[in-house]
Parts: sequence; structure tokens; C-alpha cells
Amino acid sequence: MKVTILTNEYPPNIYGGAGVHVKYLARELARHHPVQVYAFGEQRQKTGNLSVTGISDHGAPKGADSRFNKLFGTLQRNLAMAAAVEDPDIIHCHTWYSHWAGILVKQLTGGKLVLTTHSLEPHRPWKVEQLGNAYHASSWIEKTAYQAADAVIAVSPQMKEDVVSLCDIDPKVVHIIPNGIDPDEYRPTYNESVLRSYGVDPEIPYVLFVGRVTRQKGIIHLLHAITHLDFGMQVVLAAGAPDTPEIETEMIQEVARLKEKDSHRIVWIREMMPPSDLIVFYSHARVFVCPSVYEPFGIINLEAMACETAVVASAVGGIPMVVADDETGLLVELEGEGFPQRLAEKINLLMRDSERSQAMGIRGRVRVEARFSWRAVAEKTTKLYQHLCT
Repeated sequence: MKVTILTNEYPPNIYGGAGVHVKYLARELARHHPVQVYAFGEQRQKTGNLSVTGISDHGAPKGADSRFNKLFGTLQRNLAMAAAVEDPDIIHCHTWYSHWAGILVKQLTGGKLVLTTHSLEPHRPWKVEQLGNAYHASSWIEKTAYQAADAVIAVSPQMKEDVVSLCDIDPKVVHIIPNGIDPDEYRPTYNESVLRSYGVDPEIPYVLFVGRVTRQKGIIHLLHAITHLDFGMQVVLAAGAPDTPEIETEMIQEVARLKEKDSHRIVWIREMMPPSDLIVFYSHARVFVCPSVYEPFGIINLEAMACETAVVASAVGGIPMVVADDETGLLVELEGEGFPQRLAEKINLLMRDSERSQAMGIRGRVRVEARFSWRAVAEKTTKLYQHLCT
């Protein structure tokens, strides 16, 4: 089969779980099928069955509201993608940023349109800060694409329920295939000099956050939880790529306030770490924290678990499918008052008990190897492709 993948994120431009997903899925699919990836950027790559072409937004018009520019740049890239694709059997799109291209390519070529649901715009209303009224346009594009798709892949049962109800599509079109991870790449790896190079003291136990500076990832809730944490630990924030200048400013002010008035050691790493360094950070952490307010799957928890690190995460979306409560980590109810305090309480429990956290980390690694390899994900995806083509 000729598989065309349309995506915003692809190496080296990865900002979140969707980009990680596309990177490894494309690699595994290309073991057996020709795969052409069109991504936002300037990439050019040809390795065996895998070809990658970056698409720029050069020449995109500007909006009356500067917040519209991201939408117009996205549409410009989608047009370029649609013009470039030739005779695919499968058109596989990831996130709304590529959905308009997917709709066009389906109409132009007759290929089968597949969408993987990494998130849904109606669950991210805070993006109005980033896009203004263009947020409503992105939501419309997304819903229209789901209604046009031949198949939809949901990464969790909760995500299937959401896409069926919000996009008004037939449940039979939606297939559950979880995210995955490469356990050979993500494994316990220790190097104290890497920690020191980022200003982290390897002698002091730390809780680790990894993710974008965005409302979705709940990092502001984590900052509010810090004052409730036990003394004597470090809080390491590997947090970059802010969604908006407003949330970046809020983050800067809150971290500055904590450093001035709170006795906890906070290390904020604002640059994007290479995966090799990130794996070291996962491995040395006593606890990994994922305070997301919306998380269809939570691939980042798999990364931590593969490195034998216990997880404290909000019990939302697909996270309970990944993190087994009281087995590989602890889940925290998001709804209701006092979420930062509840988050701190669960973090404190595992930071105080190194034996318990270590045992959870070991069980997490076992769970990852048994259920979430990328090869298994690619095999399930290929079977879906074959079903559509026959």
C-alpha cells in the first residue's frame, strides 16, 4: 500500500505527543510499505521506504487580527500538501493542522482518509487566547474532517466516546489503537553529569514535569501545588514552547514568585532537551508528574514508565488506560476544588517512600513492554488500512 501521512509535527519539529506518535508510526509502517510524510517545516529525507517532505507557509496571507495568521499559514501549507500528494491508497492525518489537506486529497485522489484523534478542539477552549476567532474555524475544519473520514483511530476508549459525541459520527467508524513507545530507546539510563549540566543536583530527589507551557498540560496547577510539597525535594520543570505570550508571562511570574517566597528548589529548563538527555531525566526522577486537564492518551507517561519511574497523573482522558492506579503510579481526581493540594499529597506519598516508588517504576516498565510497543501499534494500523482498501 502507498501510505501518505499528513502532519504538523515531524522531527526535528516535535512539540508534543502527536509528533512522537507520527515519528515512530511512520518508521514502523515503512518496514513494509512505501510511506510519504508531508510535515510543517523544511525537512527533506529519503531512507528506504520512508520519504519526508517539509512544507513551509511562505506566501501565506496575513489576517486583520494577528492571531488569525497561524490559521492562514496552516491553510497555505494544507494547499501545498494537497497539490503534492500523488495516488495514495491511504491518507493518514494527524491533528486539525493537516485535516483540510486530508479532505482535499481524498476528493482529488480517491484515497481512503484516516484520522488519528490526538486531541479535539472543543476540549481546548483556552486556544482562543492563541487563535482568537480562528479557533472556531479550526474546530469547524476538525469536525468536517471527522465526518468525511473513512476511518478514525482513537487512542483510548474515552477518546472514542468524545469523538463520536462531539463530531456526530458513527461509532463503527472509530477504532481504538493506543499510542506506543520504543522500549529499546526509552529505558533506564543514568548519567549524573547530564543533570548537573542543566543545574539539577543529583544528590537531591526530584519530581519531574515534561511538557509544553500550555493550559492543557496543567503546569500552572503544578506550580500552585509546589507550596504544599514536603521540604527537601527538587522540582524540575522541563517546560518550553509556550502556547501564547500570556501564559509564558504567567509562568515566568509564578516561578519567580515561588523562588522568592518558597524554600523548594525549582529548576526550570526552558529549552527543548534532546531525547537522550530527557531519558536520563526520566530515569533519575523519583516521581514523574502529569497534571494535565485534558489528555486523550498521555504518551509522556509511557516514556517515564519505560524508564522505570513512578507516575502521579490526573485521572483524565486516556491516562487511566496507561497508568495503573496504585500499581505503576497514583491517579488524582481533577474535578472539584483543591486539585493542586490533592496533586501535592500524592507526590509527597511517593517522594517519602523510595521503595514504593521504585517498585511502581519496575512494574511500569513491565506494563509498557507488554502492551505499548510501536510494532504492535503499526500492525494494528496496517490491518485497518488493509480492511479499508479491500
